[in-house]
This record gives sequence, C-alpha cells and structure tokens, in this order.
Amino acid sequence: MASPSQQLPPGWTAEWDPASQRYLFIQASTGRSQWEIPTPAPVQLMDHAPSVSPPPFTTHHGKRRQYAAGQTQVYYGAGDALGDQYGALNVPQQQQPAATAQLFTPGLAAEGGFAGQQQVPQASYYAPQQEPQYINAPGFGQEPTFHPPNAPIHHLTDQFGQMGMGQKPLHLTTTNLLTSPPDPRELVRSPPEIRLPANACITTSPYANADPSYQRCTINAIPTTSSMLNKSKIPLGLVITPYRTLKDGEPPVPVVTDTVIARCRRCRTYINPYVQFIDNGNRWRCCMCSMSNEVPQLFDWDQIRNQPGDRWARDELNHSVVEFVAPTEYMVRPPQPAVYVILIDVSHTAVQSGMVATATRTILENLDRIPNEDERTKVAIIAYDISLYFFSMPPGTTESTMLVVSDVDDVFLPKPTDLLINLTEARQSLESLLGRINDMFQDNHTVGSALGPALQAGFKLMAPIGGKIMVLSSSLPNVGAGSLKNREDLKILGTSKESGLLQAASPFYKTFAIECSRAQVSVDMFLFSAAYQDVASLACLPHYTSGQTYFYPAFNAARSEDAIKFAHEFGEVLAMPIMLEAVMRVRASKGLRMASFHGNFFVRSTDLLAMPAVPTDQSYAIEIQIEDTLTQPFVVMQTAVLHTTCHGERRIRVITLALPTTNSLTEVFASADQVAIATLLANKAVERSLTHKLEDARDAVHQRLVEILSSYKSSMTSAGAGANAQLAISENLRMLPVLVLGLLKNVGIRQSAQIPPDLRAYAQALLTTLPSQTLIPYIHPTFFSLHNMQPEAGTVGEQGVILPTPLPLTSERLERHGLYLIEDGQTIFLWIGRDAVPQLVMDVFNLPNYEVLRGGKTTLPVLDNDFSQRVNAIIQKTREMRRGVYYPHLYVVKEDGEPPLRLWALSCLIQDRADVLPSYQQFIGQLKDKVNGANNY
Repeated sequence: MASPSQQLPPGWTAEWDPASQRYLFIQASTGRSQWEIPTPAPVQLMDHAPSVSPPPFTTHHGKRRQYAAGQTQVYYGAGDALGDQYGALNVPQQQQPAATAQLFTPGLAAEGGFAGQQQVPQASYYAPQQEPQYINAPGFGQEPTFHPPNAPIHHLTDQFGQMGMGQKPLHLTTTNLLTSPPDPRELVRSPPEIRLPANACITTSPYANADPSYQRCTINAIPTTSSMLNKSKIPLGLVITPYRTLKDGEPPVPVVTDTVIARCRRCRTYINPYVQFIDNGNRWRCCMCSMSNEVPQLFDWDQIRNQPGDRWARDELNHSVVEFVAPTEYMVRPPQPAVYVILIDVSHTAVQSGMVATATRTILENLDRIPNEDERTKVAIIAYDISLYFFSMPPGTTESTMLVVSDVDDVFLPKPTDLLINLTEARQSLESLLGRINDMFQDNHTVGSALGPALQAGFKLMAPIGGKIMVLSSSLPNVGAGSLKNREDLKILGTSKESGLLQAASPFYKTFAIECSRAQVSVDMFLFSAAYQDVASLACLPHYTSGQTYFYPAFNAARSEDAIKFAHEFGEVLAMPIMLEAVMRVRASKGLRMASFHGNFFVRSTDLLAMPAVPTDQSYAIEIQIEDTLTQPFVVMQTAVLHTTCHGERRIRVITLALPTTNSLTEVFASADQVAIATLLANKAVERSLTHKLEDARDAVHQRLVEILSSYKSSMTSAGAGANAQLAISENLRMLPVLVLGLLKNVGIRQSAQIPPDLRAYAQALLTTLPSQTLIPYIHPTFFSLHNMQPEAGTVGEQGVILPTPLPLTSERLERHGLYLIEDGQTIFLWIGRDAVPQLVMDVFNLPNYEVLRGGKTTLPVLDNDFSQRVNAIIQKTREMRRGVYYPHLYVVKEDGEPPLRLWALSCLIQDRADVLPSYQQFIGQLKDKVNGANNY
C-alpha cells in the first residue's frame, strides 16, 4: 500500500501501525494522532485535546521581562545583578527563565524591555549614547522566539515548519582583534542565543531550557558532523554546576514529590520538555533515541488532591532543572544520616598559629548551621599529632573522655560507642569539648603529623555509613601511612621536571581516596602550613572523593584577617547543604558521546561519575565527541544526579539542555560561548600539565586558539588561505584571546621559576573546580578606579551596591595620585599611587599622609565620611557577589612599596608584559603571525 503522506495537509505525517495493519496519522506540532485521514481544513485542537496539546500560558510573564530600575547599569554595579556577572546566570534566550530584578543580563532587547528601560532614570555616568550600542549589539539583541500567549500559534508553526522557516540563523559579526581592544563588559553578556526549531518544545514555559549557570555548552548550535566540528577547531564540551547556590530572588528548583518518574525504556532518559506525546497522549517518544514509551498510569493524577491532574502543569514538562523524589528502587540502602568527622592537627605549630583555637570556636559557633533537619546528623572529633586523640562523648552529659592511641602503624578504634555521636543528643558534651580542646593542647610541644593514620581512623569510624571527613592540617605528614618528604627543589622550578612536583608523591592518597569513594566518604582539606606541605599530594583526596581543597599559607590567627577568612570559609563549608551518596551520568542524543571528564570525582564505569558528597558551586567539565552524523533538527543533553539530601531524602536532580543542530559553519562560530570554551580549556590545561609537562599544557592551549583563529580566517573571511593584515574572529569570541592569555599567565600553569609548588598545585585545584562565574575573574581579574569613580558607585541602588566601571587590565590606567581596586575572586588589592593627596589617605585609611601608610594584609576602617563608606561597600560587595565560600583577603599595595607585593598585584593586570610573558598587544601580534603562517604552507 502506497503511503498517503503526499495527500496530507501540512504538518501531518502517516505512520504504519503493524498491529492494526493501517496508517496512523500524527500531527507533528502537537503529537495528536488519529486513524481518520485528516482534512486540509484548519483544525482547532486547543479545546478538544487538553491531554495531548499543551495550552499556552494565560499570563504574559513568561515572555515579557520584568526589568527593574537601573538594570542597564548591570556591569557598572546595579546591585545584586552583579552577583552573577561572570556566570551569565539568567540568559534571556529561547526557553530560558525570565529575568528578574536581581538577574538582568545586558545583551537582550526583549519585547517592550528596551523601551521600558528607557523610562527608568539612568545614572549620569552611564553615557546614553553608548547604551544602544552595548545593549543591542549585532548578534546579541535578537528577540526570543516565544509565541505570543494568546495568538493562534498552531497554524503559523505548521506552515513555517513545513517551509523550514521555524529557525532563523544566528547573525555572524566579524571583528578585527588588532583594532578592537578587549572590553571587560563583554564578559557579562549572555551566551549566544539558543534558537531551537519550531515545535521542538512541548511547552511555552520560559524555564524549559537549562540556565547556563547550571549547564552550558561551548557551542549553542551543534554541527551535524564531526568533520565540521574539526574544521571549526572549537572544542565541544559541557560545563556543569549541578548544585549551585541560589541568590535572593532566584526561583528554587521545583521538586516532583509524587514519585511518578517517566523514563525511556531504552536509553533511560528522563521525560522532559522536548519529548513528543503520541497515540492520543498515551505514549511519548524519547527525544534522544526516538523510542516510543508508555505514559505512567499516575502521570495525569494529582495525588495531593486525589483527582485527575493537569499534565501540562507538571514541573518536569515545564522546567529544564527539576528534582524527583526517588522511590525505593533507586536506593541500594535506606538514606543514611549526614556524618561529619573533623580531624584537627594539634601539633605545636598548629596550636601556636592559632588554628586550633579558631577552628574549635568556628565549629562551636556553627553547630546550629550544620544540616540536621531530621536530627540524625552525627559528628566526631579526632585530634592528632604523632598520636591520635579520640573523644568519647556520652549523650545526656557534659563530660567527655580523651582516649589516646599511640600505635599509628595499626590504627584501631579505642571504643565501639560514643566516638561518633548524634549532634542533637550529645550537643552539651560536644560544646563542652570544643571549648576545652585548645587548652588541652596549649602546651603541646610535639612536632610531627600522623595525618595518614588519622584519616584511617576517621574512615573506620564512618565507613559503614559514609559522609564527610574535614581535615585541618598545619604541617607536612611525616608519621605512619601516607608520610611525605619535603621534595621542594628550587633548581627544577621552571624546568620540564616541575610537573613532577604537581603529582602525588605517595600512592597512599590515591588508593585511600578510591577506598573512600567506594564507602561514600568525601574528604575536604584545609591546609595551613607556613613551610612546604605538598598540596599536590594532599589534594588527591578531595579530587577523587568530590571534596574541595582550601589553602591558607603561613596562617597566623594573631592577624585578625587570617582568622576571619578561615572562620568564614570553614563556617560556610560546615553549613553547606551537601548531597550524599551521589552518582552522576550525562546522556545525549544519538550520535553524541561523552568522551572525557574533568573535575573532582571518581569515574566508576565508562560514564558513571561517583561523588560521595557533592558540595554546592563545584563545577565539572565534559568533552563531547560527535560519533555519527546528526540527523535530528536538535539534540538534547541531560545530566542526572542521584543523591541523598542531607535531611535524608533520596532524590534525582535532572538538568536538560536542548540545542539546535546546524550544517553551517557560520552558525557554529556565531553560537560559540567564549566563557564555556575558556572554562573547558582551563580544565584541559591542568590535566595536560599532570600527564605531560607544564610547557605542553601552555602550548596546547595556545595552539588551540591559533587553530580557531586560522579556521575562522580561512572559512569566514575573504582572505581565505592568504596572508591578511587583520586578525579576524566573530564578535561573540572577541574576548577569547584575552581569556587564554589570562589562563597562560595564571599561577596554575604560568611559565616561571619563582612559583612555589604548593601555590601552583592549589591554583590548579581552583582551575578545575570553580564554576564559570568565579573562574572567569580568576583568570581575567576585575580592575576599578576608585579615586575618580562615578558619584553613584559605592552607593546602594535598587539592586544593591553599585560598582564602578571596570577598566582594561593594563597598568597604563594607573595614575600616580590614584586609588585602585584589583581583584580575582581570591584576593583583593587596593593599589595607591605615591602622589595620592593626604585628604584621600585620611578619608580611606585614617592616616595623615601616604608616607605613614603601611602596605600588606589589612582590614579597612569604616570612617565617618562618604568616600570611606563607598569604598568599604564596594569591597564588601566584591566579597559577596559570587557563588562559593571564598572570602578574599584585602592587601594594601603602595606604588613604591614591597616589590613582591607590587609584582603580585601587577600580575593581575594580564594585558601588561610580565617577565617572559607577552603583553596583550604582543600576544595578538604573535597570533596574527602564526595564523598567517599556518595558512601559507
């Protein structure tokens, strides 16, 4: 029987049903199916098939952005919007969450949005003539392709879908890097718009595609073949931050509590806004493998009201980020309580530095913040020097007993009970103990560290349950298992052998970490040593157990700044709502394969990532390969994390990202996300420095940038393969060269013979774990001029403290009479010129003149004058605006002050020449020569 497809009206397809031996007719836009041959007359489906076709939203909020006053100042400091300036948190693109007052991102003129902004009184320093140029720059100002809520959309989408007009190509704008210097404002723009074909999504919800702060791809229009991807030279990868903190005003992740979880029978994809419903809504077609699946019986039932429910109101069909409460079949064992075992170094150096006193006081002050909603949380304290000190805390008393184990070669638990105690039941004895630990060891003159045995003891204590070990260590471990030697050798710094210092010196730390991972134990390291501590070896534990490393070199609590920084970060880690016993898997449409993984976890099988405890705001990068030609108009990538919440509930967090496919190289370049590319390159560079050499890592990153520029020149410009006086790149990638330069100058991989191995290893740990929003300032710092900042800067606007205009990262902007702030998310420098007038010094530092001002780590006084309060507000905003627990130190840097401090601050100005590293202009010149040379062979 011949297919009747030729006689069908537009938008209908015929599918042979072998069971009934007849054709089933399916309307592509809605998934509606029928046995009768459809007539060409328009069919109004909205009222007759609510179970098949989603009704449009009745409100206009999903399309119209609710812009608050002063939003166009986002880069210049309109308050809390800056909290997400580098993460591009709320990207107004197709199927993205509507922007809120706190989350405006420039680069979008939504319907009525730009006009609405013009009615808002703008700050005088924001030049009106610049505004249209920045907000509506080519390629970034396209209106999102939402359907008007009350328009009859089906006829239009059917007609345009048949004509291939449902998806406008992205506009490509070429820029010449030689004549367009880097503009820091570029980094706050949202990624290129995701333009999905018509009818890709079954909902008009603005939350249907993943927000880039959760999951972003390096390319937002996936090439259909691997040969086209190779031709573009852009690396294809995902940057994932599955558990990011929520700022005030951000919507929480919706939770599906009815335990009805629809998954594809073949590829195990979770149902999402990109599936199709067929067979009168009784079945759904998987968007990844096209398998037809039955809709679960209770999918359309409201279990709370015990009545039929509205399918189209279900969160998993309207939200790309959703959490399911998991039924028992998702559990190997019942959800376990949260367990915290804290190992405290009580050797002489630890006590004398004030670390022990600060740590115990911080734990005491944060007991109420430790997650304990179900009152099942367990805590243990183990102290160690060259022996182990356990503390027995019977519930219901204020007494505690110290038990000493001196045999560190064969670690055992001195008592079967009361060492790991219930936080609620034994609260009094725990508080009493924390108040006495520092006094107990005040006169301890023992030097040495049995860290390995202490880890083994903590592991024995919690192995049956799992949980988190927090290690506080002030010296190099040198007793028992895992003992290390000082291998710092100044002669090999800067040579090809230096990468050996960045690898673990003892196999103990990797093998123990894998044991921990198997037992669902995660390790966090807090390191305080003034001397060499072998951060590279110790960081292995967090790396393979999904923990985090924190480093406080030369910690001394007598300096209040050191104590405040550690207490803040340690307290935030204690209070963090961790996810326990987690496994993560990323699935993708047919033809795509997850090729390699970067981040803190252990790869248990080919694509299953084991994470005993997932901290918030930790990022992971995954490289993707195109194995087969992609034939679908769009692809879907879905991250699923099965975990136990710290209040004892098994859940699955699902993050879905849909991206269009393209066979146009123009669209590939126009859709490239420079922030995601820089994040992926940072992860790849660190891995290469460990498997090869630091020089190889730098060369690989540099070569990848040259290849991208060469490909763009040969494919997208009239110069083709010939030499060219320009260095061309697409507008959306114009900041990629300066981001790469910043990465090449970062402490983690910089060419230098002066960087201590501990600092380099810690920088590498940051490069592979920071989310994009925090990583980008780490490789491309922020630079403000404070002495002549706009009158509004430092004052409170409608969205918080307004920040000054950022400057290019070059010392050419430094004036001798000026006051500047330079920060990279980890450290804040306050640079003051030698000719600063006495009034400025008095207003900020409460000192009579520049000569009596001392440089170094400091706390700025809050004085009774407007300028002092504005500067303090900017520093406070800088410390709070990004995700993560980090609390940057503040250093005052005098122009003619200590050379090491000056050089450290100036190294943040990455567009300057430094040591053997080129300036930005020299770097661009080198790139131009290589690109022209690469095309002339």
